[in-house]
Amino acid sequence: MDPNIHLSVIIPVFNEEANIPPLHAELHGVMERTGRAYEILFIDDGSTDGSFSVLKEVAHANPATRVIRFRRRFGQTAALSAGIDHARGEIIITMDADLQNDPADIPALLAKLEQGFDIVSGWRVRRKDPFLNRRLPSILANRLISKLSGIRLHDYGCTLKAYKAGVLKSIRLYGEMHRFIPALASWLGVEVAEVQVNHRPRIHGKSKYDLTRVVRVVLDLINVKFLLTYSTRPIQVFGFFGVGAFGLALVGLIITALLRLRGVDITGNPLFLISIMLLLMGMQFVTMGLLGEISIRTYHETQDKRIYVIRETVNSPGGEA
Repeated sequence: MDPNIHLSVIIPVFNEEANIPPLHAELHGVMERTGRAYEILFIDDGSTDGSFSVLKEVAHANPATRVIRFRRRFGQTAALSAGIDHARGEIIITMDADLQNDPADIPALLAKLEQGFDIVSGWRVRRKDPFLNRRLPSILANRLISKLSGIRLHDYGCTLKAYKAGVLKSIRLYGEMHRFIPALASWLGVEVAEVQVNHRPRIHGKSKYDLTRVVRVVLDLINVKFLLTYSTRPIQVFGFFGVGAFGLALVGLIITALLRLRGVDITGNPLFLISIMLLLMGMQFVTMGLLGEISIRTYHETQDKRIYVIRETVNSPGGEA
């Protein structure tokens, strides 16, 4: 981080040529009024229109604006991750480039952050998106994510968020995990708040989202749940299924043995075959859990990665963490 820069605004861009100039003008005005040193980072995620040319123009006009261009499209998560890696501010703000997020809401996010929170998420109370293919799936997904992660937010999908840089830079993003950052950060013991924000209709360009995103969200959510709950103890999740399979196999074999004692021919008996299959599945699950334990230990020990995070210390060398 650069002590001379307080705020970093990260904006992923993909084919938003017409939206960039008005967004930059609005955002520049809002950031100037905060009275804090700032930088604006546009991440061009392989745009195929004239977005990069426009980005270069606004960057040349304003030294506080920086542009990072990908060689091809890597996705929003990768764009945000690149922005986080290159951000120099103490506070990081993320937002979309489609003008639907309102830069005028940024001061409210910052005010909430200064109340002691680590993450402040925008809540688009009155979304200007179609109900069936955008808002309804979002409502269901937000409820499911909140329930499984324990971090209850009304709008995980809102990109407009403010973070303390120390929290955000300690999280590694893969796949399409950007929408789960508050949930992933919950492992750090962060304080998360929500602020109602304005949501504007899209004027230029078209949405990059479709219903296939629902499937990706569900798969990523399973991954997040595993990372939050069992990433340091995989034997417990695989072992649970393994013990369950062993138990069912044992019951099946006992029933089969009792039938044999009563003179029932067990040749080709499906219960016996199912019991053997369950026995093999149980062995496989336990083996997968043990291999997972070895992988986790290798990961943590080779990178000297701790399984805990310290917020601060008192009268100890190193001070705050």
